[in-house]
Amino acid sequence: MKKFKFRLQVVLDLREKELEQRQMEMAKIVTALNAQIEKLQAIFRAQEKNAEELDALYNAGELDIVQIENHRDFGIKLTGDAKNQERIIANTRAILQKKQEEVQEAYKKVETLKKLKEKQEQEFYKEYLYLEMKEIDDITSARFKIG
Repeated sequence: MKKFKFRLQVVLDLREKELEQRQMEMAKIVTALNAQIEKLQAIFRAQEKNAEELDALYNAGELDIVQIENHRDFGIKLTGDAKNQERIIANTRAILQKKQEEVQEAYKKVETLKKLKEKQEQEFYKEYLYLEMKEIDDITSARFKIG
């Protein structure tokens, strides 16, 4: 029996490889995004700790102006860092969304070729069965003519 061979198998393989590459790129972006979110959370934790230390300084009784100024300046720096980190996260999310669209497009291309392959394979085996049945009919009719 002759085996089915998809003529566009090379193209399908290339598209599957492209899909896999895009998925890996997207996974790297997701990993980077998670790291950036963790960094933002660390900044928020540092802000909370700084605010608690500043409150403790106010409640200590003696006001140390230098320490209060240092905590205030550090709080301002952390606020700026948080805003920058939020912008970085927003940019990364935009890149991730674009990458997701690319993955979706590559997936559609692969699925289209897979469906075409499946359809052609079904047609191939349908034709094969038809020819096999025709051959059996020919053999059967030849036997009856001889006998």
